[in-house]
Amino acid sequence: MKTGKMAARLLAFLTAFGILCTTGGMTSFAGATGLGAASFEEQETGPGVAVQDEGKQEQTGSGQEEAQQEQAGSGQEEAQQEQTGTGQESGQQEQAQTVQEPEGEPLQINYYGYFHGQAWSSPTADNQRLQAPAGSWLTSMTANLINIPADAQIGVRYQVNLSGSGWLEWAADGAECGGAGGDLPLEAIRMELTGSSAENYDLYYRVFQNGQWTDWAANGATAGQEGVGLRVDGIRAGIVAKGAGTPEEYPGFQADPTRPMIALTFDDGPKASVTNRILDSLQAYGGRATFFMLGSAVNANAPVIQRMVAQGCEVANHTHDHRYISKISAQEIVNQVTSTSQKVQAACGVAPALVRPPGGYYDSASLSVLGSMGMPAIMWSIDTRDWQHRNPQKTIDSVLSQVQDGDIILMHDLYSTTADAAQVLIPELTARGFQLVTVSELAAYRGGMAPGHVYSRFRP
Repeated sequence: MKTGKMAARLLAFLTAFGILCTTGGMTSFAGATGLGAASFEEQETGPGVAVQDEGKQEQTGSGQEEAQQEQAGSGQEEAQQEQTGTGQESGQQEQAQTVQEPEGEPLQINYYGYFHGQAWSSPTADNQRLQAPAGSWLTSMTANLINIPADAQIGVRYQVNLSGSGWLEWAADGAECGGAGGDLPLEAIRMELTGSSAENYDLYYRVFQNGQWTDWAANGATAGQEGVGLRVDGIRAGIVAKGAGTPEEYPGFQADPTRPMIALTFDDGPKASVTNRILDSLQAYGGRATFFMLGSAVNANAPVIQRMVAQGCEVANHTHDHRYISKISAQEIVNQVTSTSQKVQAACGVAPALVRPPGGYYDSASLSVLGSMGMPAIMWSIDTRDWQHRNPQKTIDSVLSQVQDGDIILMHDLYSTTADAAQVLIPELTARGFQLVTVSELAAYRGGMAPGHVYSRFRP
């Protein structure tokens, strides 16, 4: 009798376990995690499989919530609930539908590229630039979604045109597409969201080709030119709510290319008491600037850095401890630049793309290191020497007496006297017809930049 009872209990347990493992049970699990997450577990190729969690941790670090909410865009409002009463359906169907975002962070895409002769890149966050180092190019790519809503059925797939091979088969959710270990470059890409929830979003993407970023493509259209001998050196992709328009530009490409433009730049900060005054004036007159920050000053000034990004200013790198890159080893350069970029990205969700060598000191060896990191070096054409004389009028005069279209102007947001000068210069330069833009924006209209090269002005 005792043996019979045990057998009956075992049979009941096995029956319950079998029900749990039915297709319906597994379908419920896939629906909770999303197509991108469920199929991601099954992939064995591409770097995304190993670092999906790592990429998510980088996006959810301290100080990133505000910037990511702003990136979501105004189109991600709560969707209207369907009416179930008689006669109420037709009017509801005619209204534009918007996506209901999950609580927390919005759906985003991470993407990776294989750099020729090197290795897979680190994960690149939604709407950020993935760009090959100097002398290299992309031979393969992969992507995956993060922050998938619990009830969403959504994934991502992508296709590449590999030089000499044409369009390859589509790959999805972390699988590699391309020829990672080979020499052939990508010439064009296509990307699109999959699953029933894809109708709530638009996926935009562009490529860096022939020295400039292409126009945005979306939802399966082609980005890049295939068959004409051009290679893809960078990728940028972003997800927005359906119908919300292209992703928010960083840096913003809103200047009029037919009018004069200059780049105000500030080094050695941020310092809240000074930097906020400069941002106040920029905001009042619709201007932007580039801030070359020290890594050692970042953590204590995260709200200021978040404000820079919110206003369309550019966050940039000035090493962690103001070390002269021509006087330290290659590994020390990497450490100084990398640690600063990581802190800035943790503070505002955006990684710097530019470096200003402290003191203006650089040599061929240090430029080679910056090139290997995919970063150009930015100098200046007007040096106000505000750090030396700390006289607002001298700073003002040094700019207004020589400013020309395409100048990069050097100041330092450490001194109250510099903020005094900026509060005069910003309205006066605007009144004289100059557009105040970021360095990257100025470069985009004047021929672009390449990693490992030095730029001090961008003349028309």
